[in-house]
Amino acid sequence: MTALVGLDVGTTGVKALAVSPEGDVLARAESTYGFETPRPGWAEQDPESWWRGTEEALAALGVGGVAGIGLSGQMHGLVLLDGDERVLRPAILWNDQRTAAECEEVEDLLGGRPRLVEATGNRALPGFTAPKLLWVRRHEPETYARVAHVLLPKDYVRLRLTGERAIDAADASGTLLFDVGARRWSEEVLAALELPAEWLPPALESPEVSGRTAGGVPVAAGAGDQAAGALGVGVDRPGPLSVVLGTSGVVFAALPGYAADPEGRVHVFCHAVPDGWHAMGVMLSAAGSLQWLRDTIAPGEPFGALVGEGERWDPGAEGLVFLPYLAGERTPHVDPDARGAFVGLSLRHDRGALVRAVLEGVAYALRDSLELLRELGVEPASARVSGGGARSDLWLRIVASVLDLPLERTAAEEGAAYGAALLGGVAAGVFADVHEAVAATVRVTGTVEPEPAWRETYEAGYARFRELYPSLHTQEAT
Repeated sequence: MTALVGLDVGTTGVKALAVSPEGDVLARAESTYGFETPRPGWAEQDPESWWRGTEEALAALGVGGVAGIGLSGQMHGLVLLDGDERVLRPAILWNDQRTAAECEEVEDLLGGRPRLVEATGNRALPGFTAPKLLWVRRHEPETYARVAHVLLPKDYVRLRLTGERAIDAADASGTLLFDVGARRWSEEVLAALELPAEWLPPALESPEVSGRTAGGVPVAAGAGDQAAGALGVGVDRPGPLSVVLGTSGVVFAALPGYAADPEGRVHVFCHAVPDGWHAMGVMLSAAGSLQWLRDTIAPGEPFGALVGEGERWDPGAEGLVFLPYLAGERTPHVDPDARGAFVGLSLRHDRGALVRAVLEGVAYALRDSLELLRELGVEPASARVSGGGARSDLWLRIVASVLDLPLERTAAEEGAAYGAALLGGVAAGVFADVHEAVAATVRVTGTVEPEPAWRETYEAGYARFRELYPSLHTQEAT
């Protein structure tokens, strides 16, 4: 039996997935690990834990006849190696917030934010890779002096798996060192930041063979988790959106061509499809908001029971609105200091009302991203939904109604690992290209339609939601 293996090197563990050429999941395995927070706002991880997790997950997968392997994983993390390819310090992760000063420095060195967006398609954010490099240069000069190679997390696993240093264009797009429009490392940015180009690995297209295992299995270049996850639900070309209801929330659209938001409010990256691009808005606390509420007011309560309580309330929960900015926000408010809030509480509101407000507040925040994508010319007729929150019928009915889009479920719910497996299939020659891989494997199994009776309530609710952040932010600032 031919198996295509996808590896997703995540923040809390490695997922391994074996998929048939017809798209059936043959086996799955996972190995977990943690990350360190040595100071408030910091997040670091030992790259060796990714490799140990990969070995464990592959061993537990237990499949033979592997034709190809694809890689995916957490984006933006900074992995520094010396000339002997030894790790110099723990990796600084995507959720690390230490580089606010370096973000300003990056924009200043490029001549301002508009020029940076023009050069890279994106503005400087603390999670991106380039500001982390500048932080190491400023605060750990002895380590910086020994740097010979810079990799991202999944690419360190590639190095251990194949002995090759490489990256894909999709993941490279999130470094802030990449010319996204031209699909190559940016000479302008590297010169402005005084960073050596030889530190960076070759940038390949996602389905290209980047190396082979000791057993001769081809390993695809792969993609960052969002681009790979979009392939996993069939968003390989302009058409349906990808909407992710994970710990964070994402609204992702494949673009007909390169087009950046002049203000950098949404990310514009290379897609995992050669000569393709995508734009996405990211909110930081989607299903994470519901988990926070559960852990705070109902520890151990099943999510289904809580959502059932929320279902007893009418749309709008009698004016109760939730702002999901529990960990700051990225789209559309690039504001690490933004904070969440319940607004409109009354004596009538109970636990179910809080749940309903959280589900609706997350949907409103996703709508913020959709509206920005529409400014780039994206006009979707539907969306493909994934993530843990997609298991809730009520939540999908709410999101469909707020976005005014049908939401389609797919047969496989494996996210980035599934998309990585498809890329491995292209690298192995099982599929001619990414489009053929998607067409052969991704199947829509059901659709959740917007509720016409909820439309007016949610239009009014979204308008109020949009008014609240500026007013609360202004109050905090004064």
